[in-house]
Amino acid sequence: MNTKNVIVVGGGPAGIMAAGIAAHRGNKVILLEKNDRLGKKLLISGKGRCNITNDADIEGLIENTPGNGNFLYSAFYTFSNQDLISFINELGLETKVERGGRVFPVSDSARDVVSALMRFLNKNNVKIMTGSPVRNIIYQNDKVSGVGLTDGTVLEADSVVLAVGGMSYPGTGSTGDGYEMAKKLGHTITPLKPSLVPLVTEDEWVKDLQGLSLKNISVSFKNNRGKEIYSDFGEMIFTHFGVSGPVILSASRHLLAYDFKDITLSVDLKPALSEEKLDERVQRDFEKYSRKQYKNSLDELLPQKLIPVVIELSAIDPYKPVHQITKEERKRLVALLKRLEVTIVAARSIKEAIVTAGGIKTNEINPSTMESRKIKGLYFAGEIIDVDAYTGGFNLTIAFSTGYLAGMNC
Repeated sequence: MNTKNVIVVGGGPAGIMAAGIAAHRGNKVILLEKNDRLGKKLLISGKGRCNITNDADIEGLIENTPGNGNFLYSAFYTFSNQDLISFINELGLETKVERGGRVFPVSDSARDVVSALMRFLNKNNVKIMTGSPVRNIIYQNDKVSGVGLTDGTVLEADSVVLAVGGMSYPGTGSTGDGYEMAKKLGHTITPLKPSLVPLVTEDEWVKDLQGLSLKNISVSFKNNRGKEIYSDFGEMIFTHFGVSGPVILSASRHLLAYDFKDITLSVDLKPALSEEKLDERVQRDFEKYSRKQYKNSLDELLPQKLIPVVIELSAIDPYKPVHQITKEERKRLVALLKRLEVTIVAARSIKEAIVTAGGIKTNEINPSTMESRKIKGLYFAGEIIDVDAYTGGFNLTIAFSTGYLAGMNC
């Protein structure tokens, strides 16, 4: 094959994969990164543990990608999640599968993943230029010819891979620059919205629960007509502004269509028990603590921080002796434990989202090569494309797979 000059813009997972694969094929590759180091967002992924991928089959990967998942069939079949696991293993990192098929390095260290990817780049002689923000992609006659840096430097190229991420976590370098570059090249950018993002609530009592994590709970989200939009089981956390945690982040993708407004979140604090069984459990506790005041009778049922809130919402006098609590009041408490309702009024900003929903329109990109249908020699990879998935390693899978496809074809 003829050796090409390839420039990859963006040193995240998609860019690193594209650069390494393009160089492995014998091309002369420069990887440009505006930060002082590569993989900055990767370092904080999975709470610093790096949820590399998910162990689902390919159909499962597509199903967990609500944002244009069908566009990714070629990418996933060319370089699947299983290929990615093998690739990471070959770089000297052992992996493990956790709840929900989430794949992590055995070391639980995102830093180890970044170090392994750096070895991959160095082994394939990729020239890495950090601190090199790009101003524009240069093209002539609808074909790429190079890249212009903000300091005025012009680098010539036969192919350019744009893998600069979205607009989420701008502190890691994802500030949306790539969208403007693509727009200037004639590409359409679909509306950009936060996905996998914490949610804002209007209920004052939520602030009192800041920092409280609830595990093994069920959540249900309903619109203003009472129709269920989404339900899930897992973990959530209360914050100073509302709610977050895995089940909330996944739910946020479903709430995009409703603009995060007029949504009711119902939390089942005891999903393992039916309402009838829970009532029996509460009755046993009340019999046990019959001489205590109501406010001192819930210690075995709820986390300490949640007790004052449940007492207030149940509208039962906290000082009432337990043996005086009526059947109606007890039933009210049980209903509250099964359906603790929170009103969602907004999502946090796109800067706090894990992923950007929206991006370069997929019908303007060849799904088999990741090449632009408008500019020859221009390729896209990762979050800049209008594809996004749920939490659980799916978004990193998209980044690596589209990066691989771009690297193979550029």
